[in-house]
Amino acid sequence: MFESNLELLQWLAILAVSFSILAISYSIYAIRSELPGEDRTYKDPLPRLIRMVWPLVRVFAHNFGERLPADFLEKYQKLLRKSGLDYLFSPSELFGLQIVSALITLGMSDFILSSLDLRDFLLESIGAGLGFAMPLSSITSKRKKRELQLTRELPVYLDFLTMAVQAGMNMSGAIAQAVSKGPEGALRYEFQKVQRDMKAGMSRSNALREMADRLEIRDITGFVTAVVQAEKTGASVGISLKAQADQRRSERFQRAEKAAMEAPVKLIFPLVAFIFPLTFVFIAFPIVMKFMYEI
Repeated sequence: MFESNLELLQWLAILAVSFSILAISYSIYAIRSELPGEDRTYKDPLPRLIRMVWPLVRVFAHNFGERLPADFLEKYQKLLRKSGLDYLFSPSELFGLQIVSALITLGMSDFILSSLDLRDFLLESIGAGLGFAMPLSSITSKRKKRELQLTRELPVYLDFLTMAVQAGMNMSGAIAQAVSKGPEGALRYEFQKVQRDMKAGMSRSNALREMADRLEIRDITGFVTAVVQAEKTGASVGISLKAQADQRRSERFQRAEKAAMEAPVKLIFPLVAFIFPLTFVFIAFPIVMKFMYEI
């Protein structure tokens, strides 16, 4: 009797596991069939780590990200545009990536805390929150680095534009020369966008204004305003570009001087917290040992 009941329980367990596998498989199939098709022909390639979890990101983006408020999605779109990642993924996909990152960090924190017998809901929630904020923090850091790179590259491209305009080219030809001869970087990518907008039928002034609105960097906005005003009033574009190049180069030198002056202040904490204590230990150790042996 006991053996027959045990065998019945085993068959029931097998049936339950099989049913669970079928239900999970059907759920995955139903979710994937609801997802719209994705065409990444004109998008940037995904990094390897993101590509590994991309199907899960698309699931959360489709079911949760697209239901977010329009203002929230517009804020994410502006951040992606400033970071140069607007051709990598959409705002809803960024939100889906945040959810996946939160789930991964939640699982990792649960595993680590369980291994240490320190399982706590508050600590796991903090881990999930950090995972949710990690993609956004990474993109914000990339945006700041990109803005710094754009500011540093601007005087070089202004020199290229000035030489081309003073050689007799119009502004469109000068931009083409700057793109072909200038150094690779974020600003070259932005000028290529300006060229694409002009080829699509947008006027040069509007294409440059779009770049200024897209980046929202004071130096680039000043350059665009000076060029547009010079073309509108009939002033010499070459003179305006040369004045802009001199001014931006002077500002770059001033920023370098400011960073050099801030370096000693930033070194105070490492000196006081790490270097000075170790120095005192190295000096005091032989003295203390000498007194100990003499006593």
